Amino acid sequence: PPVHAWACWRVYKMTGPKGQRDRVFLARAFHKLLLNFTWWVNRKDPDGKNLFAGGFLGLDNIGVFDRSRPLPTGGHLEQADGTAWMAFYCNTMLAIALELASEDPAYEDVASKFFEHFIAIADAINTLGGTGLWSEEDGFYYDQLHVDGRHTPLRIRSLVGLMPLIAVEVLEERKFAHLKGFQKRLTWFLENRPEVTRQIACMQPRGSETGVRRLLAIPSRERLERVLRYLLDETEFLSAYGIRAVSKHHEANPYVFDCVGQRLSVKYLPAESDSGLFGGNSNWRGPIWFPVNYLLIESLQKFHHYYGDDFKVECPTGSGNFITIEEVAEELTRRLSRIFLRDEHGRRAAFGEHPKLQSDPHFTDHVLFYEYFHGDNGRGVGASHQTGWTGAIAKLLQPRPRESKQSQSKEI
Repeated sequence: PPVHAWACWRVYKMTGPKGQRDRVFLARAFHKLLLNFTWWVNRKDPDGKNLFAGGFLGLDNIGVFDRSRPLPTGGHLEQADGTAWMAFYCNTMLAIALELASEDPAYEDVASKFFEHFIAIADAINTLGGTGLWSEEDGFYYDQLHVDGRHTPLRIRSLVGLMPLIAVEVLEERKFAHLKGFQKRLTWFLENRPEVTRQIACMQPRGSETGVRRLLAIPSRERLERVLRYLLDETEFLSAYGIRAVSKHHEANPYVFDCVGQRLSVKYLPAESDSGLFGGNSNWRGPIWFPVNYLLIESLQKFHHYYGDDFKVECPTGSGNFITIEEVAEELTRRLSRIFLRDEHGRRAAFGEHPKLQSDPHFTDHVLFYEYFHGDNGRGVGASHQTGWTGAIAKLLQPRPRESKQSQSKEI
């Protein structure tokens, strides 16, 4: 997936404290990211409507079709995850452009470009043709099969419909108050294009002790609440060890699609794939994957940064326990950490039923970074050396200071 911009932005923040960071690195990376962004826009938006069909996308063909190949039905998929990744890309590029523009006004115009492009993508996924890729009936985002002008939603509850949550950015007006051109363009857009911004999550200003904030996000507050009901439901996505890639609902209720004489299906599979489809690499049908869990947690922290403590949701769904979105992020962090930490019996969930790994002193403290994890019991699955993404557990285990309830000014 196009996470390059997010990675560069993260690396930049790690190069030093504010005011002492490697801006040359960021500028050089930004120029190359512009080229990559343009490639995605030109190659993966078949109809030019800001609904993307991104092919493989790193989700190992989580749906009924091999998205790296022509569809057996003809036509193309309008992908909720592909579109969300591009909105996520836009938001990150906007953040980088505003950072560079703080010292070089040449980046101000390109910041406006990414702001407007995000608005266009968010408007398309929410409203195109009525409700875009949003199902008002189900309260969830779905891929749509587009053939001969007809749109058929593929009603699979999977990470595909959760990815729109990651495209979120909080704009602090004090950080771009000196950018008169960008501020003028933003104000004009909000005042003159209300039909475009009506579904963009709370572009209304929200005040705090540190100034005015605006939220750029795909789901409105009401839609965010509806998606979170699925995310935090232990009979759906919420496992004791993190967020599953496919809802457990599909274990007893597989999604079935009749296609050219074939019955294609998606069923919840908590660990290894039992299918030879797509080269036997359909391992996103239920397990817990760290990269997307990490991005979801980070996004929830941003939502809380904007909404604050007065926005609470039920967690787990049906429990009667209402907590803030920040506390939801902390709960997901605890569940992911439970994969690696010893339980009350001294066992690590990641080691499953391997007695040598669980109890042999030569093995038990040498934790392996598995590729993904069993959706029900947290057992490590796949390759055992995926520090490139499962290593994110180190960041989650690091204490994170809570934001001051008075100022909530800590940079996210």
